[in-house]
Amino acid sequence: MKAVIITRPGGPEVLELREVPDPKPGPGEILVRVRASALNRADLLQRRGYYPAPPGAPQEIPGLEFAGEVAQNGAGARRWQSGQRVFGIVAGGAHAEYLVTHERAVAEVPANLSWAEAAAVPEVFITAHDALWKQARLQAGESVLIPAVGSGVGLAGVQLTQARGATAFGTSRTPDKLQRAKPFGMKDGLLVRESFTELSEKSQQWTSGKGFDVVLDLVGGPYVTASVEMMAMRGRIILVGTVAGSRADVNLGRVMSKRLEMRGTVLRARPLEEKIAVTEAFAFEVVPLLASRTLHPVIDSEFPLHQIQAAHRRLEADQAFGKVVLLVP
Repeated sequence: MKAVIITRPGGPEVLELREVPDPKPGPGEILVRVRASALNRADLLQRRGYYPAPPGAPQEIPGLEFAGEVAQNGAGARRWQSGQRVFGIVAGGAHAEYLVTHERAVAEVPANLSWAEAAAVPEVFITAHDALWKQARLQAGESVLIPAVGSGVGLAGVQLTQARGATAFGTSRTPDKLQRAKPFGMKDGLLVRESFTELSEKSQQWTSGKGFDVVLDLVGGPYVTASVEMMAMRGRIILVGTVAGSRADVNLGRVMSKRLEMRGTVLRARPLEEKIAVTEAFAFEVVPLLASRTLHPVIDSEFPLHQIQAAHRRLEADQAFGKVVLLVP
């Protein structure tokens, strides 16, 4: 099969499309013919040598999400039939023509989604659904702040917030992304580059002085420090990304007096049973909303697999609105 290979740590130029042996499904696994995949920040970090794949995952083939057809069942795998359309997340290996995954770690692709649309779904919607609906226990009527709202997870979070009957607010470093996020359900947003003073004032206005019930923090660093000050009593901060830094100066007195919860979350390194659990919850609660067009995949751009270097450059430029999708012929 053809697969993207990270030949050495470095820039996009280290990525090559090569012929490698087809993977073989083990007991309880399925072989998937990948039709489309998408890029994530983790792929950029792995390419640079900062985020190796966990044990058991392909070490040189990146890619965390996919949409494709079931090609073969491993021993004891009976859930899916050959040709069924499935999508999901893996710890690596999705930027290739074939991959293997556990039969319970995928969901059926709604008939109304194209391959590109389906590939733009798994990582962002599973992440946002697990973070907001499950870990933060988001309820109708609550307020949510989403920094980096124009990102893939940010846009999924906005839509899932609205679907829950809650109200989403966002920040971005790009004015255009704030305007483009509003049709997806963001009530209001603010341009934030260096100072959080105006955001603090806006948070009082947006929440009538109460503060945010939930922050879906996709950037980390100083945003965490600012979020603590803007939270409502018993607010929940879910830490998903660290593009703005992996350290923050947090006022623990405020955390204690407000009785805040602060939780970190990742998907890639979770044990198999936990990945199966989040996928099954996604299939039950989110996939029907995609099928009814209550939720919408957001695609920034599409690249054929052989243009993987150009796709990486697009995501790395920090101009993408939604997902950068890879089409696998």
